[in-house]
Amino acid sequence: MSQRRRRSLALLTSGVLALPLLAGCGAGDDEGGPAAAGQDIATTARDKIADGGVLRWAVDSMPGTLNAFQADADATTNQIAGAVLPQLFVLDGKGRPVANPDYLEKAEVVEREPKQVVLYKLNQQAVWSDGREIGAADFVSQWRALNGKDSAYWTARNAGYDRIEKIERGKTDLEVKVTFVRPYTDWRSLFSPLYPKQVTGTPESFNEGARGALKVTAGPFGLGAVDKKTGTASLTRNPRWWGSPAKLDTLVLTAVPRSERPAALAAGKLDLAEIDRTGADRIALARRDAAKADGSHGPAASVTPAQATLAWALAFGLDEDKAKEAQATRQKHADAVKRYAEEQSALRGFTVRKSLEPAYTQLAMNGASGPLADERVRRAVARALDRQALADIVLKPLGLPAKPVGSHLALAGQQAYADNSDALGGQDTQASQALLADAGWRRGGKITEPAGAKAGAEAAKETDDSKTPAVPAAGPGTGNDGLYIVGQEDGRNGDGLPEGQPDAQPDGEIVDADAFGASGENHPSPVLAPAPFAALQEQHLRSQAEAQAEAVDDGKRSPALDAETAAEPADPAKASPAPAPAKQAVRTSGNVLAKDGKPLALRFVLPAGPGSEALRTVGERIAQMLQKVGVQTELTKVADESFFKDHIASGQYDLALYSWPATAYPATDARPIFAKPEPAADGSLLVEQNYTRVGTDHIDQLFDQALGELDEAASRDLMRKADARIWATAGSIPLYQRPELVAVKPGLTNAGAFGLGAPRYQDIGWKKPATAKDKNAKK
Repeated sequence: MSQRRRRSLALLTSGVLALPLLAGCGAGDDEGGPAAAGQDIATTARDKIADGGVLRWAVDSMPGTLNAFQADADATTNQIAGAVLPQLFVLDGKGRPVANPDYLEKAEVVEREPKQVVLYKLNQQAVWSDGREIGAADFVSQWRALNGKDSAYWTARNAGYDRIEKIERGKTDLEVKVTFVRPYTDWRSLFSPLYPKQVTGTPESFNEGARGALKVTAGPFGLGAVDKKTGTASLTRNPRWWGSPAKLDTLVLTAVPRSERPAALAAGKLDLAEIDRTGADRIALARRDAAKADGSHGPAASVTPAQATLAWALAFGLDEDKAKEAQATRQKHADAVKRYAEEQSALRGFTVRKSLEPAYTQLAMNGASGPLADERVRRAVARALDRQALADIVLKPLGLPAKPVGSHLALAGQQAYADNSDALGGQDTQASQALLADAGWRRGGKITEPAGAKAGAEAAKETDDSKTPAVPAAGPGTGNDGLYIVGQEDGRNGDGLPEGQPDAQPDGEIVDADAFGASGENHPSPVLAPAPFAALQEQHLRSQAEAQAEAVDDGKRSPALDAETAAEPADPAKASPAPAPAKQAVRTSGNVLAKDGKPLALRFVLPAGPGSEALRTVGERIAQMLQKVGVQTELTKVADESFFKDHIASGQYDLALYSWPATAYPATDARPIFAKPEPAADGSLLVEQNYTRVGTDHIDQLFDQALGELDEAASRDLMRKADARIWATAGSIPLYQRPELVAVKPGLTNAGAFGLGAPRYQDIGWKKPATAKDKNAKK
């Protein structure tokens, strides 16, 4: 397994996920422009915040390890590290790293020739919780653990540490001098978090000692009990903390699935929780209704008058068994209605704070084989997309800025950000069609199939069992929602297809199983924020495991079946002459493009779970856009847990939607995502994290040059050039920055939707009650 792994900073509720963010204190402050959306955290001065109290903060899971440099570290691992360990550089509201004065007086490059030397001047008050000063010994120990030279250390990554030649004490114990054997522009990414030498000093302590406990810490909080049975991790105020003391006594990280968070908030089990669109809607309805349930939403709205009448008739009918069953059902429903009303009453006081996550959703195109191996086809797919319309679908209903992301390597506000999408070009149907024609794809082309074969979705269902996962029952969230073909021959080529709605005609264009499985107008919410699937996906994307691409079986792309041979007669004497070889059935592709006897059909893999409605909605709209240029898409819904592992990482897809976190250090963190795949000895591809399998030597060279360029402005310029080349290859198309929705209990300050920035844990707390003087001042 390669040691070059992406740095794994916290995501989601921690706000630190903005994988580290871009270089530089001071220089180029105007680069990147403003952030697309600022932080929404109810910023409050510390003197207005009460001392003490407990905050219960929802997380997706308990950490598998407390060592952020191990492969199974997750968002909760990094959130804990952010509160209890030294972070030499932290992210500001624009996602840019700034020196943390709690640990650093200064950190700068003091020599460039003959070798790069960085001098760290530590805060003279900075000490570990055992009273020992933070110093060079901790830096040396972490470097030796992470530089990749000692395989006994089970490390997930060594980027940057492998460029260090030596670390030594400076003029005083408070100075640490780091000399690099090769220049490293992203030096600020190192030693955050910094573990004590007790953790990194030996392979045993590194591998096992910090998995379940951290005996020595150095943050505003220390680590208390981690109880996996109750799903809680308690962080307590650090009495040795030398900075501004933590306002809270205790911060309790509580593992609660996102679908259960509204109920947990209402029950008083949580004070702060990232939620999905469904949860946000419940809070909005609770505030609107002022706790007066009118039955227009919730369980009461799920029963029609006719159903209610029937249930009453059964409950009071002559059949005692049916009556007893119906009465139990009615009671269960009544209890659900009552419980929902009580929860809505409790949710009325919560506020939903909103921003944009430090992550973007992209359309990925698998360029390993098939039609998308041709750059012209990938570019054509990209030029068929209206990215603004896709961003509007997700972000406008939430009241968030809906501007398409213009870079693969940074987000608006970060210094490396520039909109380089012009290197590919915007939505242009004629340009898309011209690219497809140049690649040899034509409308009305001949499609040859063995005699007796079925065409379209029917054949596809019969020939490829991987179209849907093997689960017991169909239905929303089961991963067995079926295969739907967009772009079947229908003579319309998408004209007249209602925007954002599935076609109701039985001609192969149904794109939303949930919508057609429901009656009346019970269509699913068109836009929902990312939920459990997003968290699981984020863990997979950051696991840093090297995925070897499996060869794509082009045979699975064709829906054709081999013709069955006729059975031999029982009496050979009466046998008819041997039949002539079966002729190839020939049909035309109509408005779908075809080439070499095959239609242009792309398998579009989407997650099927209840937290992935937004991705499915966007996927369906993309399918409609592609249909207009003659590209047929097979929308395949798969179980959330298999989406990444069995499809994205293994290369079993043509099109897919998934997200990447932003990074302040793109030369380091983004290189494995866009590195050109290399052939392995067994003939497979080593793709690192480049799951599109699209890359060039030129892009790799630009990354390498940027990584070794100590002129920060020049390094950022090289990154922008690399991004332009990534756009031009059209392996992945950034669409929109993901929404961040956080439910916050009244009175909680300096917490909520952190956007691109990192939380300042010691400043989070409960606002002091207003005094009589304050009330009079407001008058």
